[in-house]
Amino acid sequence: MTAIPFRCPTGAVIASALLLGAVAAQADDAALRDKAKGVGLEPVPYGLQAVTDNPVTREKIELGKMLFFDPRLSASGVISCNTCHNLGTGGDDNMPTSVGHGWQTGPRNSPTVLNAVFNAAQFWDGRAEDLKAQAKGPIQAGVEMANKPENVVITLKSMPEYVDHFTRAFPGEADPVTFDNMAKAIEAFEVTLVTPNAPFDQFLEGADGALTDAQKAGLNTFIDKGCAACHSGINLGGQNYYPFGLIERPGADILPPDDKGRYQVTETVSDEYVFRAAPLRNIAITAPYFHSGKVWGLEQAVAVMGTAQLGAKLTNDEVTSIATFLETLTGEQPKVEYPILPVETAETPRPQL
Repeated sequence: MTAIPFRCPTGAVIASALLLGAVAAQADDAALRDKAKGVGLEPVPYGLQAVTDNPVTREKIELGKMLFFDPRLSASGVISCNTCHNLGTGGDDNMPTSVGHGWQTGPRNSPTVLNAVFNAAQFWDGRAEDLKAQAKGPIQAGVEMANKPENVVITLKSMPEYVDHFTRAFPGEADPVTFDNMAKAIEAFEVTLVTPNAPFDQFLEGADGALTDAQKAGLNTFIDKGCAACHSGINLGGQNYYPFGLIERPGADILPPDDKGRYQVTETVSDEYVFRAAPLRNIAITAPYFHSGKVWGLEQAVAVMGTAQLGAKLTNDEVTSIATFLETLTGEQPKVEYPILPVETAETPRPQL
């Protein structure tokens, strides 16, 4: 009797093992995805978002884009909205605090304008209820654009092209060139400044390969350590207010003692050193961090938050892991063509330098 040699079906075994491994990985990804959604993390939606009392139209968006880039809204004729919210550098100016009129510096770091439409309120202390209210603030602030509403209106009315744009953007109004309508147009443009399709968005929407194993581990650490308690929703923040130093107050080098945050809005003692939770979208490209702009490194910022807000001294591996996840929040940056602005006339107010 001739012996028949045994041949192990190596290829089939390997293929079966790989298939089982892939199925297990998909199950793990699905569980992590459900875990992220369970704590309120959401992807950036496509399409224009509706805003209160301001229907967004093509005409308003185009007018708002011109106004956003026009430095003549400032008294000096030098500073535009884009100066402090530079769309080429993550929607902020990448400075601790912005330089304004007469080389003055503001008291707080300039937040990114990208995805700001998803915030419950604007500014670090939430003093503006929406984007159109926010647009009015810097124009009138003495350390920023240092202008007055009446002078802005005179400036805009002095240029016939602007008058035509306002008439088309606000049809049926007897006097469409107003300070309020200027703010509404800027808001309409800022509604378009969203950054969808970040790797994290792709993962939430079902693309298992959108995140690396290290990034998934970072997401898991982000959730398990409690970061999502304050940084949730579409913007991973921007919704609620918390004391900076909920557990342990940072030193004066990070938390300036003379800036009491939301207290300056409410004059309520419990709101001292309370600030809006910073949105984390595009956080990897919007350094420096915190309202004071004192921290430049993302990992350092994560470590500070661990101590100040969670009361936990995160290990170096945990800090690195969370920062690795945060890098997946950088979405597709809006591509905006710089507008050609209306030509000034003899009636246009001259710069106040």
